Amino acid sequence: MQFSPASGDFTFVSSTDAEELSGTMDAPDVQLNMGGEQARDAATFLRQRGYGWLLEVEEDEAEDTKPLLEELDIDLKDIYYKVRCVLMPMPSLGFNRQVVRDNPDFWGPLAVVLLFSMISIYGQFRVVSWIITIWIFGSLTIFLLARVLGGEVSYGQVLGVIGYSLLPLIVIAPVLLITGSFEVVSTLIKLFGVFWAAYSAASLLVGDEFKTKKPLLIYPIFLLYIYFLSLYTGV
Repeated sequence: MQFSPASGDFTFVSSTDAEELSGTMDAPDVQLNMGGEQARDAATFLRQRGYGWLLEVEEDEAEDTKPLLEELDIDLKDIYYKVRCVLMPMPSLGFNRQVVRDNPDFWGPLAVVLLFSMISIYGQFRVVSWIITIWIFGSLTIFLLARVLGGEVSYGQVLGVIGYSLLPLIVIAPVLLITGSFEVVSTLIKLFGVFWAAYSAASLLVGDEFKTKKPLLIYPIFLLYIYFLSLYTGV
């Protein structure tokens, strides 16, 4: 039985009758873009509706790598310069001592007060808070008195000057340990330390604006350092 193909169907050609077929077939380049066009349409739709901000990607900002001292606003060179200004208050030495008053800081005076506390209490840490309290409220008293007398100083300036000016008392502390058995010498050293500290603080805080009222401010500064010294010596 032989089936003949109908019109429009395949035509079978015998291999003996067929000519040899050869050649090449060119295929068009096909690029797969999975969802690219749809993504562009969606982005265009969001921008037209005012939601383009959803497509923005924030770049991760680099973490700050500032040194710890810079983060805490601690300038060791500035603190060292102020220490020298306080320890050597003579104008002839050429130091710009007004920087202690005009550029106050907190960490330097706090370090000085803590150092004075440590040499005063001999390891009794519960007294540290009392010495810091005297520093804060003593400076506040000097500040209020200076403002009443017409001085143009801030509390931060007074706090810094009073704190830094404890350095002379720290300097004489080791000397008092050596001369403790010599009462006269020890007393003279104590007076020298108090005058040194009071002069250093008063020369920075007592300006020309006080005129004839200078003793009214110098006297409480002197008493404040006598009290600080008594916390160390117990007298």
